[in-house]
Amino acid sequence: MSETTVKAAHPKGLWVLFGTEMWERFNFYGMRAILTLFMVNSLLMREEDASIIYGGFLGLCYLTPMLGGFISDRFFGNRNCIILGGTMMAIGQLMLFFSASIFGSNLGLANTLMWTALGIIVFGNGFFKPNISSMVGSLYPKQEKSKLDTAFTIFYMGINIGAFLGQFICPFVGDVNNEVLQADGTTLMIRDVHAFKWGFLAAGVAMMIGTAVFFFLKNKYVVTPEGRPIGGLPSGNDNNDYEEGESQKAHFTMGSILTAVVIFAAVFFVFNYFTEGDNIVKTIIYPVIYASGISLAALILLDKTLTKVETQRIWVIYIMSFFIIFFWAAFEQAGSSLTFIADNQTDRHFFGWNMPPSMVQIFNGLFVVMFAFPFSILWDKLRAKNREPLSTVKQSIGLLLIAVSYFIIANNVKDLGNTGLLAIKWLILLYLIQTFAELCLSPIGLSLVGKLSPKRFASLAYGVFFISNAAGYALSGTLGSILPATGDKFKKASELGIDLQGVLDKSITPTAEQLELLAKNQISDHYPTFASFPIENLYDFFMVFVVLCGIAAAILFMLTPVIKKMMHGIR
Repeated sequence: MSETTVKAAHPKGLWVLFGTEMWERFNFYGMRAILTLFMVNSLLMREEDASIIYGGFLGLCYLTPMLGGFISDRFFGNRNCIILGGTMMAIGQLMLFFSASIFGSNLGLANTLMWTALGIIVFGNGFFKPNISSMVGSLYPKQEKSKLDTAFTIFYMGINIGAFLGQFICPFVGDVNNEVLQADGTTLMIRDVHAFKWGFLAAGVAMMIGTAVFFFLKNKYVVTPEGRPIGGLPSGNDNNDYEEGESQKAHFTMGSILTAVVIFAAVFFVFNYFTEGDNIVKTIIYPVIYASGISLAALILLDKTLTKVETQRIWVIYIMSFFIIFFWAAFEQAGSSLTFIADNQTDRHFFGWNMPPSMVQIFNGLFVVMFAFPFSILWDKLRAKNREPLSTVKQSIGLLLIAVSYFIIANNVKDLGNTGLLAIKWLILLYLIQTFAELCLSPIGLSLVGKLSPKRFASLAYGVFFISNAAGYALSGTLGSILPATGDKFKKASELGIDLQGVLDKSITPTAEQLELLAKNQISDHYPTFASFPIENLYDFFMVFVVLCGIAAAILFMLTPVIKKMMHGIR
């Protein structure tokens, strides 16, 4: 293709990848919607522990893309890794189905199956995720790289169509409440704890469909304009895939590898030392996530083939990735603390229908589907007028919007007390604002990695980007675990004859028997803390996110001039 010949339409391979990712996201987000509720209601875990496990699971899902990207770049290629990852995730969902089928008769085996399933999904996602994102960037020749923002926004809409379907269907069949007639003639809604299995089964079937779509259509459509297959074995890479003067192979010396190992060990022990408690996810998995991200990112910078420009561009990826941590830490409360609040202290009646709590987060996927194209058109029009904001500015806006969404919700829970219910409209508004934030930040970040990363580090660079998601999700688990007692806890304590508010305020000293009753019913006898500050109510809880994301937005915006120079002409 000549330098001046540029096709107007997007390649058909984009729509194959769109469909593949759509079904994979159905699988992932559908499972995510009901996972913590399954752990609390069926496996009898505390909400705090479920939030920590949830954060660790999601964090590992975005840590393993580093491994998957490396294996793809060096050995298997994008295509094989996508098929392998999709198959593993389908197997993991089926194991969750069996876990949710047998917990009533064998709780120990159900827990073992759950942990095994999450482990398989973690590695499956690691093979799948960086490679499909990398292939989107590879569809476009050098002359059409300006289309990547629009392409990734379209691709991101596929992600959210899948998320919408998964967050509707999996809760619809898996998060079921049955109406029970009581002796006094009133009715009570009781959760069917055995229904979660159908949600996991639906997620597994979706993953099988997505893998099949890619397997049967990849050879026909996922190709270059000249018809060469994209994402094959690394040995089949063509010289035309690389920029002029760009090295085609990374070079890691034994010294650089040993340095990365030392960095990993040092960072791990630092995080492990300052982490309180004995929860293995907090004390081992979270430090592993943080240490892996820092050490593997350092390993790339130790490569001897990097030019000065490439090094600075990679640093831009790292800087952007650091600030994205705060975005995902706040955004991913959807599957933990926000789901628990929707379950326990929200009036979920939506046009007369009492929506399942795990389905409330569906509005994010719905809003992305509605607004992805308008945002894409907005960026295109601003670009045509040479007024498009720099990527750092877009991401600063995204972080600021997250802070605004939590500030609004914080002020609406301020006067709820222990018995009031939050109107569902405020959670819907929160998801609307966070959707706008997501469209400013996430697809733009994917596009930026595609523009800035050297070809020989393509999948690995996406892995580095996803490591920021991993750290964000780990932080989200930590922050989700500081959710204070919601209305259901006070009601249950009252039924047990315990004044929970008095216990929390230390105006009442509970007896040993009362403490045992509280623990048995998964109710904490003290306020959670964050940075030594007690979180006494939902207002305090949400203001944590306002402060973190607001400060991150301001700092990133102020760094924009420096980052612009380091990008060397790439926007």
